[in-house]
Amino acid sequence: MKKSGWKTVLLITLLAFASLGLAADDLADFYYGYSDFSNHSFFRDPNTGRTLFPTLQIPMGGEYEGMGTAYTAIAEGAGFLESNPAGSSLLHNTELAFLHNNWIADSSLESLVYSIRFGDLGIGAGAKHLYLPFTAYNQWGDLDSRAYVSETVATANLSYNFLSSYYFHGIAVGANLKLAYRSIPSVIYPGQSLFSPMVDLGALTKFNFLKFYPARERNLSVGVVARNLGPPNDEEPLPSLLSAGLAYAPWRPVLLSFDFNYPIAFGLAPDEWEKWYISSGFKVQFTNFLALHTGFTHRGANPRFSIGSNIDFDYIDLILNYTLDLTTQVTSIDRFSLEASMELGDRGRAELQQQVEEYYIEGLKAYASGSLQRAIEYWEATLELDPDFQPAEENMSVARRSLELQREMEAVTKVE
Repeated sequence: MKKSGWKTVLLITLLAFASLGLAADDLADFYYGYSDFSNHSFFRDPNTGRTLFPTLQIPMGGEYEGMGTAYTAIAEGAGFLESNPAGSSLLHNTELAFLHNNWIADSSLESLVYSIRFGDLGIGAGAKHLYLPFTAYNQWGDLDSRAYVSETVATANLSYNFLSSYYFHGIAVGANLKLAYRSIPSVIYPGQSLFSPMVDLGALTKFNFLKFYPARERNLSVGVVARNLGPPNDEEPLPSLLSAGLAYAPWRPVLLSFDFNYPIAFGLAPDEWEKWYISSGFKVQFTNFLALHTGFTHRGANPRFSIGSNIDFDYIDLILNYTLDLTTQVTSIDRFSLEASMELGDRGRAELQQQVEEYYIEGLKAYASGSLQRAIEYWEATLELDPDFQPAEENMSVARRSLELQREMEAVTKVE
């Protein structure tokens, strides 16, 4: 993108978020009205949020949060780490992402995600850290102590895309190992710090369905994931969650997503678990460097609404979100989040794919001109670079049969 384009996109984005700020009161009024309606309807759920480590329920930010966390079947960019661990084996580029999410008062959630892919193998790592300033006063109103309450979650990821080929995208399966630590200084409350391990398990596949545009990428994806599986700690359950997601792109610039979420609270009776809830997301890609997205999570009387934009500055992507959320907020329901991610290359995959397609096309040209042997040589070169490029194998088989028939006819002609 040219510098003038950067200025235009930044101006549009700043104006958009400025307008959100001006309309914040109206949005908050709508949000509170909807929350009050839900609280007095079938959707009321007194068990919402009855889990340990609330940090696990705060999205790191990025497109994962901006699309209402309806990301189980998308799992792209840094968002794969929290949405579906299978996503790392399908990422296009090696990526390093920094995420900031403002929370209560002077506290914030800071996150870091790194991912790299080797063929069908994906590897990732990340961490998020939430800190809360705490000041204690004694009974006479004098300053007694100052400290920080914090929660940290470290994640290691591994995934693999099985059975991938030209015609089948494969079935990606992945897992996260997560370690969470809650630090409460003894000057605040002794003996309250906690350490808890847990795992995420996920699967993801993609295929074509009612696709109204030509492209190699599949337009429908399906994913399932089990998050935060682990035993209760100090008789408090982890926010374990089963999710099934669907993402559909009927046209190239439009993406729709939907997640069904079923919370599980190990250590509590089923009637004490939080009710199921749904999430939905919507994204429109206006240009190759600008996209807007929005999302909604219907979660009891604590819904979450997000809107944001994705700006591509060649080597750095910026994702900005504005979120209304009563589940993870206390004093204020609105917050902003920012993701800055750097694409560190694709380890030559795009260049290799381009060479594969060039060999394949040259083979088609040679076959059309009657040069069967030359076509076979091009397609052999194609398969040397990409053994799973099935059209080359199929056409080469046809060309070899045609070449054999041609030689047999030449032999018969010589005999006559």
